[in-house]
Amino acid sequence: MLPTVVIAGRPNVGKSTLFNRLAGRRAALVADTPGVTRDRKEAEAMLRGRMVRLVDTAGLEEAPAGSLAGRMHASAAAAVAEAALVLFVIDARAGVTPADAHFAAWLRRQGRPVLLIANKAEGRSGATSALDAYSLGLGDPLAVSAEHGEGLSQLMAEVADRVPEMVAAETTERPLQLAIVGRPNAGKSTLVNRLLGTERMITGPEPGLTRDAVTVRLFDTDGTAIDLVDTAGLRRRARIEEHLEKLSTGAAIQALKMAEVVVLAVDATEGLHEQDLTLGRLIEREGRAMVLALTKWDAVAERGALTRAVSDRLETSFAQIKGLAVVKLSALTGEGLDKLLPAVRQAHALWNLRAGTAELNRWFEDALARHAPPLVSGRRLKLRYITQAKARPPTFVVFGTRAEQTPEDYRRYLVNGLREALALPGTPIRLEFRGTKNPFAEGA
Repeated sequence: MLPTVVIAGRPNVGKSTLFNRLAGRRAALVADTPGVTRDRKEAEAMLRGRMVRLVDTAGLEEAPAGSLAGRMHASAAAAVAEAALVLFVIDARAGVTPADAHFAAWLRRQGRPVLLIANKAEGRSGATSALDAYSLGLGDPLAVSAEHGEGLSQLMAEVADRVPEMVAAETTERPLQLAIVGRPNAGKSTLVNRLLGTERMITGPEPGLTRDAVTVRLFDTDGTAIDLVDTAGLRRRARIEEHLEKLSTGAAIQALKMAEVVVLAVDATEGLHEQDLTLGRLIEREGRAMVLALTKWDAVAERGALTRAVSDRLETSFAQIKGLAVVKLSALTGEGLDKLLPAVRQAHALWNLRAGTAELNRWFEDALARHAPPLVSGRRLKLRYITQAKARPPTFVVFGTRAEQTPEDYRRYLVNGLREALALPGTPIRLEFRGTKNPFAEGA
């Protein structure tokens, strides 16, 4: 395990900006709105030759335990409890506030090593105002400006000196990249918590609680590592107005594009909406393996009727991926949860399939014999052979004279045949057509 460095402080003191600077990339959302960060965000970083696990936390606020601010505080407190070092950040321009003093006292009671950071300390005046932080009793404050990159070299050196040296465990296999996407309030974060067996993500009745794409490491029963990404709820583009929601949507779509398998979470109590199908088509266009999860299954009264309705809707409106795996589950009760990860592993295996050229061409000859290529401009297409160009997703190339002119309906016929012959239910299939040049054609 890498040593954990937790960034904590009240809202809007620049924690996420500092997190991104130390991580060396734009890993967390940053906006001028207080309270952008809600769930803990993690990233590995190399600081002066020392590998650490950085954790960005929600702003510390005093609030009732059941409120949103109270749940965010509990999440930050859980991160602090695991920290090898806490970077307590204050706003040097604002000076030391009563909230800073309150949470500095709270941190001292946690018994964790603390490094005091006076952020937004640009120039000489900022460094002078940072001296007020001595009153917090957390030792010498370190003046930095995460926005302008000032003081970060010294900060990295301090962190490297204070955290224990640990060697990351070597892994022979890259973790499976799994993203969970869906409309707001579809139960994505509750599902992530249930899979992890802990209240890692902030959940509640309010829609849109998750704002950033948050990655956590999960180990399957066989020890397989899975990087599980919880994402913000995705709405129709016409409804997205606020700048922060646009950032959240961009982070969710980027997580979808980087994933190998995507779980499309659908609220079973509301049925399969057009927006769910739109998200499914986006996943298919990106070539990701997919599993459809009907969440909140415990709250469904007419289960048989809903099952038939979902099957009919998928068959008529999502025919490009026949045989899509559908898992009915309840993250609240755990019903059906044991079927989700096996379905994910099966989808991942099919997504990585490679077929032999000989096997492909035996099927191809039979397919041409059953249904000959059509006439195009009065001349029949001559499709000669097929080969698999790559996997992830399975991609095949058909060669032949004027093959690129193959009509769409015949392309669908071949894709459906490939899906059946190679047993690829629910897997995106790419089929490309390449014509051969006629050496006797004019200008060839």
